[in-house]
Amino acid sequence: MDTRQITSEEADIILGYDENHFRDAKAKEIAPAKLSRSISAFANTAGGELFVGVAENDDGTRKWCGFENVEAVNGVVQVLESLSSLGNLYSAQFLRAPGKPGIVLHISVLKTREIIKSTQGNAYVRRGAQNLAVNGDEALRRLELDKGLSTFEDDTVNVPQDTVTNSVTTIEFVLSQVPSAEPDVWLKSQFLLVNDKPTVAGVLLFADEPQAALPKRSAIKVFRYATKEEGVDRETLSFVPLTIEGPVYDLIVKAVSTTKEIVQGIKRMGETGLEEVSYPDETLHEIITNAVLHRDYSHQTDVQIRIYDDRIEVESPGRFPGHVTAANVLTEQFARNPKLVRLINKFPNPPNKDVGEGLNTAFAAMRRIRLKEPEISEAENAVVVFIRHEPLSSPASTVMEYLETNPTITNEIGRGITGLRRDVQMKDVFVALRKRGLIEQVPGQRGRASAWRKKAPK
Repeated sequence: MDTRQITSEEADIILGYDENHFRDAKAKEIAPAKLSRSISAFANTAGGELFVGVAENDDGTRKWCGFENVEAVNGVVQVLESLSSLGNLYSAQFLRAPGKPGIVLHISVLKTREIIKSTQGNAYVRRGAQNLAVNGDEALRRLELDKGLSTFEDDTVNVPQDTVTNSVTTIEFVLSQVPSAEPDVWLKSQFLLVNDKPTVAGVLLFADEPQAALPKRSAIKVFRYATKEEGVDRETLSFVPLTIEGPVYDLIVKAVSTTKEIVQGIKRMGETGLEEVSYPDETLHEIITNAVLHRDYSHQTDVQIRIYDDRIEVESPGRFPGHVTAANVLTEQFARNPKLVRLINKFPNPPNKDVGEGLNTAFAAMRRIRLKEPEISEAENAVVVFIRHEPLSSPASTVMEYLETNPTITNEIGRGITGLRRDVQMKDVFVALRKRGLIEQVPGQRGRASAWRKKAPK
């Protein structure tokens, strides 16, 4: 492990860090068993970083109280090495700072594919600044599902087998396969029928109405909020939320077309007045496909598509599986539902033509039309993708581009073309441009009628 010299200012920043979902600090005297709980929790959740050699004062503040030398850290390193046979658990470095006693061990714990247990044999997860023990078979099963070690798609569903063997979806699909086979024979060969019961994957793919067998977890809800604000209630809904149902293939097609149809009715202020809002077809298709195919079907909740005036939010139940995180989701691959992903690719014109490249395609499509890339975040029990209708250029640049072809601009027009949501945010942009001598306020127009124009050269 390398030793890095940092500044005293950087050391003070480390001492000022709050402990949270992704960060923890421990004294050098910490017992190996207790340290291993934090490592287990980070590895089993979303990864994180540990600073070992940071003590706490009586008033709750922290002080740098590092190890005397590198050899004194051997006990900590032995704990790290004992927790994972794969050698992909962590990276670490020693930190020294002028005027600070000893060296602090900075450990970056990675989210792992496997379940990491403490030295006492218990698994932990990270919730906020706490390490919570995974107690009981049910909690361990939930962790296995979250990490993708087991998959709910293989569970059987207590419905008759003809739900999938005699459905229109199955018959049409089997007839298109080469070589063709009888429905029950083919479904058994793909392990979609087990002990004469269809699996979750079998129902999702081949039942004509999966929602009857898997209620509240196999549909898509579409909401339209007539606002840009966040945290709004049902009063801003434009209509009763839509419920889209059907087998997975049809579900994706219907959801994409419904979303596009709703979005086409949204108007925003553009350079030539009110303009239709639009998003690339590839972006909507790939993100909705991803939400349906990679969601955790053990969570009894539907995929949600929330459409606002300036953005679309697509919420997929379940956390990132395996070692995938929001930071590496575009470069790493881990199929939570491998049967679902593989078999839907056998349908004519499959929604996941470029397996593993869907999100990259979605991001590239947004860049091509100069809109900001989608944002991906992980909530407690869901992954949410935000598709914002915001231009890549800065608000100030957008204002000046607008004034190249228009004599004046108002606060309302400015908010419409920049994506800013509040009057005061837009006003700050105008004031900053005025201070730079680029624009001036139109004389005689005040209040809601106030407007700005390019400043004439002297």
